[in-house]
Amino acid sequence: MSELEARGPEDMSAPSNPIAIAAPMRAALLAMIPQVEAAEFAALMAPFGPFESKPVLAVAVSGGRDSLSLALLAHDWAVAREGWVVALIVDHGLRPESETEARATLDRLGGLGIAGEILRWSGAKPASGLQQAAREARYRLLFAACRRRGILHLLAAHQAGDQAETVAMRAARRSGPDGLAGMAAVVEHRDARLLRPLLGVSRDRLTATVRARGLGWIDDPSNDDRRFERVRVRQDGGAVPGAVMEPSARAARERALAEAALEVLEVGPDGAVALDHVLVSRSSREIAVRLLGRLVQSVAGGDHPPRRARLERAAARLSQGEMRGKSGKSQDFTLSGCCLMLRQGAGRRLRWIVRAESGRTKERKRSQPLVPAAFFACGASGPPHLG
Repeated sequence: MSELEARGPEDMSAPSNPIAIAAPMRAALLAMIPQVEAAEFAALMAPFGPFESKPVLAVAVSGGRDSLSLALLAHDWAVAREGWVVALIVDHGLRPESETEARATLDRLGGLGIAGEILRWSGAKPASGLQQAAREARYRLLFAACRRRGILHLLAAHQAGDQAETVAMRAARRSGPDGLAGMAAVVEHRDARLLRPLLGVSRDRLTATVRARGLGWIDDPSNDDRRFERVRVRQDGGAVPGAVMEPSARAARERALAEAALEVLEVGPDGAVALDHVLVSRSSREIAVRLLGRLVQSVAGGDHPPRRARLERAAARLSQGEMRGKSGKSQDFTLSGCCLMLRQGAGRRLRWIVRAESGRTKERKRSQPLVPAAFFACGASGPPHLG
């Protein structure tokens, strides 16, 4: 007898509601997703060590499930080591409800024994480029709070889905290998280290972590606004989890670049930076392109290196001075806010001097690291902030 026949005539006249069936099935599936346990989070934090004997961490918290989960995990981790966590909640002031939501998040964390502070982005908001401006304001406020409080470590809750979206967006712009490697797990700033311990963890697991504590969260409606590229990539399935470069491969690439930088770069007492012409000419084209990109980004204070095509052309020019047998202003050129000048130094040695164009230096972003760290991806071994 078929299942349909076994239900009887009354059941046959009223077929099952697929939505009614889907809801409990989804709930059952969600219940099977494991939360992030303390031991697992400790393993995710280990590559960032060593920390102070009583570590103090700042956590950027929006009130969403990802950042709330990170705050909970970081709090437990720090308390177990006799330290503590400070939740930094940025109120961008872009929606009427934002102030109430920020206060609710602060109260929710306070009830769990997590201290916090609301940071407000005040002043006029731009009519265009709002997301980029909000991001810049957010990090400016977060790092200023870390500096004021003397906190060395700022944790952000970017997770595996965010990483996949970032790679998809960069691929659409034809980024080079550095861009396609995704977000770095650690970035050294002047005021604090930005740490992203959750890049290998899915949002479902972070959701399970919050639900296991019986907590709710706030969903920002802008996360579903298709005016923004990241939302379109997410909703259209453009992000492919697992497409990010393996952590060990990324760490090896960064280590090779760091070693080349130490050999080729010269930093004067006045902060001037130069590239040894002979040594950079002997470097592989890939190393020259990546090193030039990092150098220009650092000196000009940009958020990103120049586009790959521009770097390719500029790197080719770096080796032309020797072939022409001269140096001087005729070979100077500019690239993304920097002047590159070929000059003779002691012993008639040719060097490319790199300086910010007059009036173009972005003082607020001068914390960009010059020499890349050897640790840029979760899973790499060795402390990221010790030489």
